[in-house]
Amino acid sequence: MKSPENSEQVELNRSLGLWSALSLVIGTIIGVGIFVRQAAVINEAGSAKAALLAWLAGGLLTLAAGLTIAEIASQNPSTGGLYAYMEQIYNQFWGFLSGWMQIIVYGPAMIAALGSYLAVLVGDFFNTAPIWHLPIALGSVCLVGILNMFPNRYGGAFAIITTICKLVPVAALIIFGLFFGRADAFSSSIQGLQTTAGGFGVAMLATLFAFDGWILVANLGGEIKNPRKMLPRAITLGILTVMGIYLLVSYGVLKSIGAQKVHDLGTAAIPYIAQKDFGQIGGKILSIGIIISIIGCMNGKIMTFPRIMYAMAKQDQLPWSKKLAYLNRKTRTPIFSIIAVIVIAGLMIVLTNPDRISELCIFTIYCFYVMAFVGLFLLRRRNPNQPRVFSVPLFPLTPLLAIAGSLFVIGSEILSDPIGVIVSLSIVAVGCPVYYFKVMRKHHN
Repeated sequence: MKSPENSEQVELNRSLGLWSALSLVIGTIIGVGIFVRQAAVINEAGSAKAALLAWLAGGLLTLAAGLTIAEIASQNPSTGGLYAYMEQIYNQFWGFLSGWMQIIVYGPAMIAALGSYLAVLVGDFFNTAPIWHLPIALGSVCLVGILNMFPNRYGGAFAIITTICKLVPVAALIIFGLFFGRADAFSSSIQGLQTTAGGFGVAMLATLFAFDGWILVANLGGEIKNPRKMLPRAITLGILTVMGIYLLVSYGVLKSIGAQKVHDLGTAAIPYIAQKDFGQIGGKILSIGIIISIIGCMNGKIMTFPRIMYAMAKQDQLPWSKKLAYLNRKTRTPIFSIIAVIVIAGLMIVLTNPDRISELCIFTIYCFYVMAFVGLFLLRRRNPNQPRVFSVPLFPLTPLLAIAGSLFVIGSEILSDPIGVIVSLSIVAVGCPVYYFKVMRKHHN
């Protein structure tokens, strides 16, 4: 292994095509949300029709956000995604804070939460003792991390394979619901619950969380072929595909057993449908599908979050930047950044509740989303005559819709979890002294 000082001579390998990028968008969004959030959405919406409308509204807001970022990405297809956009639109300070929050807490916490949930499912599938959950969680994160130390075409190919595999149980739920379901998927409602504006808003919020992850492919801007065209296509097509899948799965579930049964069963609704439609083997098939879904989602996150760390380290904004900015000459992957993210995720699995930590970061990530969406207006004002490879359709309505959706999430978080909001802001604030000592002092010297 060469010394990190020689890493400047090695460039990231632009080997990811449209299918790899599209699979990363779909695979990173579809984790376990589609399998476990059906009851939560219906419970808040109060009826089948309102639940389907909530999924549609969440998808449209996500699409508006994706189209807005797609135009920014077409102008700045750099490694680092949101971190690079914040730095371009505002300044280095805001770029640093958005990157800091993602690499130190948000990204590792999401990876750790996926590893922990995967361990429970694998343990249930093989009937292993709970004592094995911790090593399974740590081992799965490490194995997927090692895969991503090979050339990025392997991670891209793995994303394509896992995305295809996870769509098999999804397709089964859709097909059996559409063609063999006997319940009324539109007019059924839950006894004792009324659909209200507030209830619909909370239901839509639950769907927005299920759509989260669409922006992560932008972190790989430096490794995608012709990124000015490919990134907008991957983001737009990926979100549209997921939106269609979510709507069809929800409709299939409702047509299979109806809204009341989904409410009664809670998170066990889809396993119940699998056993009802496929018999005893149905539950096992669904479990395999969810396990693959989680592994694919984890792969996307381990593939993308270390690229933010690498991009920040290249600008000497982090402790041990020379190591973290190192690219292996053969694989052209930021192996030390990948190791760092895996280590942080592993510590979270052992010492914390990573699912709760990832929830705490929702507030701040959406604050940065709003800043990025507003940034599109700033970029157009600064460069009115600049030719655009991709222009967001229905401007300014689309970015305004993206801003409104994000502000809705921010307001909901403030009302529902004020302590979590304070903790989330505190995590970002910790980055301020790091920025001062690593960046500002360097400039003053």
